[in-house]
Amino acid sequence: MSDIDLTKASDALRDERRTLIHQLEELGADESGEMTGEVDFGDAFADAGAATAELTETLGLVENLKLQLQDVDAAIKKMADGSYGVCVDCGKEIGADRMEFRPNSIRCVSCKASVG
Repeated sequence: MSDIDLTKASDALRDERRTLIHQLEELGADESGEMTGEVDFGDAFADAGAATAELTETLGLVENLKLQLQDVDAAIKKMADGSYGVCVDCGKEIGADRMEFRPNSIRCVSCKASVG
């Protein structure tokens, strides 16, 4: 873990966190993924089926963003407890190149490949 730039990683994670929260807000959800009711699907659609399809798609996007936010928060927590950059499966260090590319990684390349 010694070759991971923690300051750069922390900045990247906090930027990613802000971006994800902004995207959630744009979809009408709060930080926890709960819909706030601030997005109206009704007037833009000719029928209830189209509105339902749009809402279903939005809920899927919100769920994906929520999971990404959880990964970022877990990485920030790992920084705080000193386990950042360590694979959750094998316990080996995750390479600095991978951590720079994806600062919220929790698995090394080998373990990620076996998980899918």
